[in-house]
Amino acid sequence: MSADASPSSRALAEHYSAQAQAAPDSMKAFWMPFTANKQFKAAPRLLASASGMHYRSVDGREVLDGTAGLWCCNAGHARPRIVEAVKQQIETLDFAPNFSMSSPLPFVLAERLAELTPGDLNHVFYTNSGSESVDSALKIALAYHRARGEGQRTRLIGREKGYHGVGFGGISVGGLPNNRKWFGPLLPGVDHLRHTLDLERNAFSRGLPPSGIELAEDLERMVALHDASTIAAVIIEPISGSAGVVIPPDGYLRRIREICDKYGILLIFDEVITGFGRVGHAFGSQRFNVTPDIITAAKGITNGCVPMGAVFVSEKIHDAFTHGPDGAIDLFHGYTYSGHPLACAAALATLDTYAEENLFDRAIELGDYWEDAIHSLRGLPNVIDIRNFGLVGAIELAPRPGAPGTRAYEVFTRAFHEGNLLTRVTGDVIALSPPLIVERQHIDQIFGILSDIIRTTA
Repeated sequence: MSADASPSSRALAEHYSAQAQAAPDSMKAFWMPFTANKQFKAAPRLLASASGMHYRSVDGREVLDGTAGLWCCNAGHARPRIVEAVKQQIETLDFAPNFSMSSPLPFVLAERLAELTPGDLNHVFYTNSGSESVDSALKIALAYHRARGEGQRTRLIGREKGYHGVGFGGISVGGLPNNRKWFGPLLPGVDHLRHTLDLERNAFSRGLPPSGIELAEDLERMVALHDASTIAAVIIEPISGSAGVVIPPDGYLRRIREICDKYGILLIFDEVITGFGRVGHAFGSQRFNVTPDIITAAKGITNGCVPMGAVFVSEKIHDAFTHGPDGAIDLFHGYTYSGHPLACAAALATLDTYAEENLFDRAIELGDYWEDAIHSLRGLPNVIDIRNFGLVGAIELAPRPGAPGTRAYEVFTRAFHEGNLLTRVTGDVIALSPPLIVERQHIDQIFGILSDIIRTTA
C-alpha cells in the first residue's frame, strides 16, 4: 500500500476537508478586510467549496458565482489542470528563493506571459498581489527616470475614483476617499485627474460611453501646473472596478497615451481586473488598442487559487536598469515570495486552461448577449444607471435618502440568501464579473434573480 493510500493519509484528508467546510465555532478572532465585521458576523455568508460556476455554502446551498470570486477566478473553480499542477508542485518543490537563486518555473512562466502581453512589454517582475504590483510599478517608474538622468521626475498622477490596492503607493495614487482618509498625508507629489463617471450624459450607455473624451485634457492641465519635467508616470485602470465599474469614454485612453508620449511621461495600466480575458483578449489594453509602458496584473494570473501578481515592463524600461557592471543588482526591490514555485505552477496551468478553452474570446463572443441581458433591467424601480463592457457589468441604484449604500447592500444580501447568487456591492452599485466559462443560461439566471430582487427591494 502506498503512503498516499494509507489510513493515516485518508484520516488527515478527511480531517482537513471537514475543517475547511464546517462553520467555525467562533468568529471573533478574524478581523475581516473591507468588511463591516459586526454586520457580517450577525448573518454570515460562508462558502465551503466550489466547482465550475458554483460555490457551495456551509449550509449546503449551491450558489451561482456572478463575480468570479473577487474578479479573479476567470476560468471558474477547481479546474482539473490547475488542481493537479498545484498538487504536483507542492509535493515536488514547496519553496525556492529568488534572491540570487531560483527554480525553473519562474523563467518558464515569464516566457509564456511575455507571449501574451501587448507591444514590447516582454519583461516580468513577480509580486504576490495587485497591491504589490502597483507599488512595484510606481517604484520602477521612479527608478527608471533616475537611471536615465531625469531623477527630478518624481510626481505621480492617478485619478479620482481610482483603486490601485492598499499599499501606501496605491492609496496615494488611488482616488477613493475611504481608502485614503484614515492614513495620514500619504505620499507627497501626487495629483489626480478627474474621474469619468457622468450619469447626466452617459447613463445607460452600452459599452464605451460616448461623452467624456475631453476629460483626458486634464493631463495637459497637470503638465501646465507642474511642468512635464517633474512628472514620472500616470496610472489608470482601463475599467475602474472598485469604484463601481467605471467604463472609459470612447477615445479617452488613446488621448491619455498621446499626451504621455508628447511629454515623456510613463503610462501605467492597472490591469489587475481587466487582465486575463475579462474584457476580451489577454489584456484590456489590447481590447482598447492602447499600449502602456507598464502593466500591473494579479487575480486572473493564477485563477485566484494561489496569490500572485506581476508587473510587465517595456524593453526601454527594462534596459535602463541593465547597463551597470555584471555584478550590480538591477533593481533594489523584491519580495520573499516573488515567483513562488506553487504560484508559478498554478499560473502555468491557468494559462493552459485559458488557451485550451479559448476563454480570452468569451468576453467578445458573449458580449452582446451579456449587454442585452444586463440592460433588460433598465426601468426597474430605483435603477439609475447600467454599465457594461466585455463580461463586466454594473447596476447602479438610487441611494435611500439619508442611508446611502443600504439599498444595494440589501440587494446583495438577498441575492445570496434568497437567490443563491453571489454578486459584489460597492456603495449603491451591484457589480458583476462572472467566470469566463459562463454560459447563456447562467447569464439568464443571474439577471432573472437580480430582476426579481431589485423589483421587490424598496
